[in-house]
Parts: sequence; structure tokens; C-alpha cells
Amino acid sequence: MKQQGFSINKRFKSFAYAWNGIKILLREEHNSRIHLVAAIGVVMAGFFFKISALEWMGIVFAIGLVIVLEIINSAIENISDFISPGMNDQIKKIKDLSAAGVLVGAITAAIIGLIVFVPKIMKLW
Repeated sequence: MKQQGFSINKRFKSFAYAWNGIKILLREEHNSRIHLVAAIGVVMAGFFFKISALEWMGIVFAIGLVIVLEIINSAIENISDFISPGMNDQIKKIKDLSAAGVLVGAITAAIIGLIVFVPKIMKLW
């Protein structure tokens, strides 16, 4: 049961726990590192092409979407492995659905990136 009341110290601890989750994600999940490198490349391209505030909103949203989905997918995979360490058809289905969420998010992000950057790349030619 959660304790009642607000505490600045508890809020700082909750940020520390969340930051630890990000470190775990980057250390243990290979795809998260791929997403991070892609995000850095897209941000660099955004500065290079001087994209608009609206375009930045789309790019930041897309990056955040993929990272959040990767975190949720990793959490689902970890809890699934904890519940059922061996092969289990239901756990496989759960993991596949979770991975599909990341894939759909990544495809969505790629489409947003194409919408933002293809016209700018075409202007260079």
C-alpha cells in the first residue's frame, strides 16, 4: 500500500528510479541503442535543415513514441520471462504483440521523418 502525503525527497527518488530504468534499457536492450543512434541522427538532421517548430514537434513526438514503446516492450518481456522462464505459447504471443507495437511505432516515426525530411533533401538537388 502506498503511503499518503507529498514529499520532495520521494519525488527525487522516483526520478532516480526512472533514470535507472533508462540506464537498464540502454544497457540491456540492443534495439534501444539503435533507436537512440537513429534519434541522434534525426535531431542532427533537424538542426542541419533548420526544421520548423511544428516539424520539431512531430519529430520529438515520434522519437518519444518509439522510446516509450521500447520501454513498455522491454518491461513486458522482462515480466513475461519472470512469470514463465521456459517456452510458453501464450507468453510468446504476448511478446510478439508487444514487439509489434514497437515495430508499428518505428514505422510511424519513419513515415514522419520522411514527411519532414524528403522535401528538404529534394531542395538540395
